[in-house]
Amino acid sequence: MTSKLRVDAVLVQALIAGALSFAHLHDLAAAAGQTGWKAWAYPVSVDLLLVAAWRRLRSDGSSRLAWCWFLVSLFASLGANVATAGFLDLAHPPGWLRFGIAGWPAVAFLGGTLLAHSPAPPASETHPAVEPEPIGETPADPVRVPEPDAVAELEPTPPAPTAAPAVPVPAALVEHARKLAADHRARTGLPIDTDTLRARLGVPALMADAIAAQLA
Repeated sequence: MTSKLRVDAVLVQALIAGALSFAHLHDLAAAAGQTGWKAWAYPVSVDLLLVAAWRRLRSDGSSRLAWCWFLVSLFASLGANVATAGFLDLAHPPGWLRFGIAGWPAVAFLGGTLLAHSPAPPASETHPAVEPEPIGETPADPVRVPEPDAVAELEPTPPAPTAAPAVPVPAALVEHARKLAADHRARTGLPIDTDTLRARLGVPALMADAIAAQLA
């Protein structure tokens, strides 16, 4: 019940504000020399342009075009409300007011045409697409390959039962290679080859052969 009363109150307030603004625009147009049906057409034109700009903002997001014409129509509506409050002598309207009222139809036609026919910005510009990560494959942490001098100082890993590695390989690098090999086998069903292992680790060919020998 309370929610319904709130909605009704908002609608009544909107109707009152719209009627007053409509009347002010009509009075201003009539005072500027637009008589008969033309005086009634001006408030319809202003309100339609305001609604069109607002719908463009709601549907396509913020843009300079929509904001420009929204502010133009809002200024026209607000200016009429202020002008009819006694700030201007409507019995003897100034020349700039007559000029603005006479030129409004062309301005409204231009704004309505641009809002209706200008293409919306591509989705790639407003919301950049995020490339999804491959399913079942976790991103590997970057591996820092030690310099040749540092490799010589590190303690060599114990030789594999089959063959001794050609060059000393850090234990952390071997452990990381085991994870890559297990992931490769889970995805493809085949053991990882030396070329793929070297590309994934970013190590020289000799070190890749040594690591592959320990994984065998």
